[in-house]
Amino acid sequence: MILVFASISYVVVIGGAVYEHTAIVPVWTSAVPASLAMYQGDYAIVPASFWIPIHPVTISLLLLALLLNWRTDRRSPVMATIVAYIIVLAVTFTYFVPELMSLTQSEYLSTMDPGLTARAARWEFLSLIRLGWMILFAVVLMVGLSKSDEVTG
Repeated sequence: MILVFASISYVVVIGGAVYEHTAIVPVWTSAVPASLAMYQGDYAIVPASFWIPIHPVTISLLLLALLLNWRTDRRSPVMATIVAYIIVLAVTFTYFVPELMSLTQSEYLSTMDPGLTARAARWEFLSLIRLGWMILFAVVLMVGLSKSDEVTG
């Protein structure tokens, strides 16, 4: 049952990313810094309120699911997903978060800066690759759910 909860949590992460890439990212990357109003001021959005707690919950559930499925056919898909997720988190915390903070905390101007907008476009493109990687391993995790939970050996 923990693997089901871990899978749901992992898919919630993907859902958050799909939402941001559909509704938020195209707006803020469109004309930086003029397009950054949603991240600044008294009524700024704070995506970290979602992202900061969801990652430890998801990784904890995945690790617990791995432990509970260690001697089953589910171990390999769960382990592969954990490794892929740790890679995503490492890249997120070393590139995506610092670059996002740098871009979104740029001084607001009513004009577009071509250099900042190009950086934002690169961030968006690479983030879509990261999302694709996450979706691929969601499929791997779902395959794991389809395997037997009978203890072997």
